[in-house]
Amino acid sequence: MKKSFDPIDEALEIETDAKTVSKEIITRAKREAKKPLTTDILESDKVHTRNTVYDLIQLGSDAAYEMLDIARETQKARDFEVVGQLLKAVGDLSDKLLDNQQKIKSLELEVSADGSQKVTNNTTNALFVGSTAELQKFLKQSMKDK
Repeated sequence: MKKSFDPIDEALEIETDAKTVSKEIITRAKREAKKPLTTDILESDKVHTRNTVYDLIQLGSDAAYEMLDIARETQKARDFEVVGQLLKAVGDLSDKLLDNQQKIKSLELEVSADGSQKVTNNTTNALFVGSTAELQKFLKQSMKDK
């Protein structure tokens, strides 16, 4: 049975064990995922994500123009359907760009200027567990304290 890296190994004249390589990749990915979020990482991710989405939008737009020319020449319904799907995909990517901006802003608020993460505690639902008498005592005491 041939290994998946055999042609590459032969070209580079090296020996590679596929299991070892995949374990190394997984280990490296886990190590990267455990790094704390800092402003430097956030900035590089922001730039990379923005550039990727811009490139995808441009590529989709170019493909849509070319497919539109083909659809006009062939006058086939399926070709026009593909153009519509491409246009929808480009529109979705544009929306994704705005969604990414909102996510980045919320992440920037969580990361302080010194690079450490802020801990935010939001209480959505406050629940009192106890009897009505205990609640009344608590409320009376808080009124006296004020």
